[in-house]
Amino acid sequence: MILTSTQELTSQIDRVCIPMHGDAHDHDDLLDAVGDRSIVMLGEATHGTHEFYTERARITARLIDERGFTAVAVEGDWPDAYRVHRYVTGVSEDNTAEECLGDFRRFPAWMWRNVDVVHFVDWLRAHNQKFVAGDRVGFYGLDLYSLHASIEAVIRYLDQIDPAAAARARERYACFDRVDRDGQAYGARARQRGDASCEREVVAQLIELREAATAYLTRNGWVGRDELFFARQNARLVRDAEEYYREMYRAEVSSWNLRDIHMAETIEALVQHLSKGHQPAKIVVWEHNSHVGDARSTGMSRRGELNVGQLMRQQYGAENVLLVGFTTYHGTVTAASNWGGIAERKRVRRALPGSVEALFHDVGHQRFSLRTRLDEALADNLRETRLHRAIGVIYRPETELVSHYIETRVADQFDVLVHIDHTRALEPLEITALWEQGEAPDTYPFGI
Repeated sequence: MILTSTQELTSQIDRVCIPMHGDAHDHDDLLDAVGDRSIVMLGEATHGTHEFYTERARITARLIDERGFTAVAVEGDWPDAYRVHRYVTGVSEDNTAEECLGDFRRFPAWMWRNVDVVHFVDWLRAHNQKFVAGDRVGFYGLDLYSLHASIEAVIRYLDQIDPAAAARARERYACFDRVDRDGQAYGARARQRGDASCEREVVAQLIELREAATAYLTRNGWVGRDELFFARQNARLVRDAEEYYREMYRAEVSSWNLRDIHMAETIEALVQHLSKGHQPAKIVVWEHNSHVGDARSTGMSRRGELNVGQLMRQQYGAENVLLVGFTTYHGTVTAASNWGGIAERKRVRRALPGSVEALFHDVGHQRFSLRTRLDEALADNLRETRLHRAIGVIYRPETELVSHYIETRVADQFDVLVHIDHTRALEPLEITALWEQGEAPDTYPFGI
């Protein structure tokens, strides 16, 4: 039965939700919801909120400590994250967490070069020091924007293990030199000239590396296996990035889908790489809500878009995947005004009436978690279509409705929601004057 009274619905949520008080028991209910699942995906409503990062870190620490999770996979570039992986697993020359984050320089650097990530990386390294190398928890990137860095990583690996193969890789990847290996410039050129594609070269390189895997595996034991996996994933990334950048200038939906398919396949590759015998790898994923929440329950599906959360449910079954979304009503956020712009500390406007966020604000708790389908009557009401806010690396409050809201049936989109009513901007490691002077007065909707 669908309730029509907002007051009745907020009362129903109040009876089911679990208020959070900042203590060790905050996420007991979420851990209970995890059960025996091997993949837990933790979202975020923005790419620049302090509380989303800290709560994901708290949940992740418990998943590692109490449920034996073996890897953290994030919405970051594979080679940049692998430098962090080497640091947290004790095989790096970096001396500090901040130093190991040094490769995250591409916009938006603040997503991973921030104070909250430094704290988590420090915790993970300290945790791993209690275990032998093969039992340490890894840190991996899922994204595919690192075309140039991944090319360099493949060649660097082959230089060490097979110089003749490295020479062949250089020759193949030289195809990108016509545009200085810049992904967007390559995509634009490929659109203008049909013969400018490097598809044949990147596929050939990936095939050669796969065929040589058995021979390379005999070199250095566990470390050699890990380094080979890193190189193969970089070669696969170059192939997928080449296609992504070509499609970027043809169809927005196609390029979105290619990116999320790549991220889902990277998770699947991690599962295969990290599983031990009949013991499957257990992976916690950090990505934006738009990648985590099942796209089939949102307006994305009408545009033909899919996402990682949907693909994980389809691949492993809903009973093996937990999708966790995060929401906020208002506060501040670290974001840019335009792509490639400077990080700013911006005021997040109060959520629009009729949105999921406004509904949760009316419940009256500063922080709570909610299992969306624990109560059948509540689940039916949360399957009503509502607005749901999504702020990425760009925030344009002047076009809030058009730029930052999608329609969703939230009970089908997420298994669990964590709501934090008032949130604040995360602190980048490189603070600019524009960020420092942020946090303008919240005068919306009057604009004075």
